[in-house]
Amino acid sequence: MEKAARGAPGLPAPGAAPAPPGLPPAGTGQVPAQPGPEAGRAPAARAAAPAFRPPAPGLPAGEPPRPVVTRSSVRGQVLAGLRIALVEGELLAGEVYSAPALAERFGVSATPVREAMQQLAAEGAVEVMPNRGFRVLRRSPRELTELAEVRALIEVPVMLDLARTVPPEGWSALRPKAEATVRAAAEGDFAGYAECDRAFHRAVLALSGNQQLVQVAEDLHRRSQWPLAGGSTPRGRADLLADAAEHTALLDALVARDLSVVQSLVREHFAGARD
Repeated sequence: MEKAARGAPGLPAPGAAPAPPGLPPAGTGQVPAQPGPEAGRAPAARAAAPAFRPPAPGLPAGEPPRPVVTRSSVRGQVLAGLRIALVEGELLAGEVYSAPALAERFGVSATPVREAMQQLAAEGAVEVMPNRGFRVLRRSPRELTELAEVRALIEVPVMLDLARTVPPEGWSALRPKAEATVRAAAEGDFAGYAECDRAFHRAVLALSGNQQLVQVAEDLHRRSQWPLAGGSTPRGRADLLADAAEHTALLDALVARDLSVVQSLVREHFAGARD
């Protein structure tokens, strides 16, 4: 790795890689714990992220419980933590991060970190730098505009068709998902909102019965959520609250089968996401 440059205040230098939220200091040897009972009350993104807990009563200091986890669960927890760090701007656009440095922060081997970063590369968040690590891709406003246009081309006609065919009572299961976006937005939880936002749109599109459509839309949606160049979160809490309000308004329009309002809201929703 090249000599580390000075990072943003409060963050480690790019070469050392910032620890995603919830990560212990480097070298502690801690491993991710499985989400506890309280995870169900937290936003989905937080519940899936690595959770590091203090030692249980009676255990020696520095010896936290070490649950048995499989390689796939470790990879999934690392991936969740990295996604949070990306959405919240803790991994800086244009910087290169090595798998061993990130692995040290997670207290795991480099293998699950590399696998998680390969997944992020497939999602368009990072690119592989041979013999160096992974570089966080720089995003441009034009990319967000293009993603919003493609999403509108896919989702608008599908939602209009669903508004015609799904009975009003068929939308009731989606109400909690819309409300979850409002809670995450009110808390200013960008990572939690990103997960709840995708969950709502995924649930709506799933009513079409077309799983290929759902997967394509999910990929486009996730790509649209990666932050712009500079590493800072591009949107504020007010923007999230406005988006969340559009979710509940859209659901009301779908229940009422008001096609003109559905079309207007979906287009405005995507236009707001790219601003």
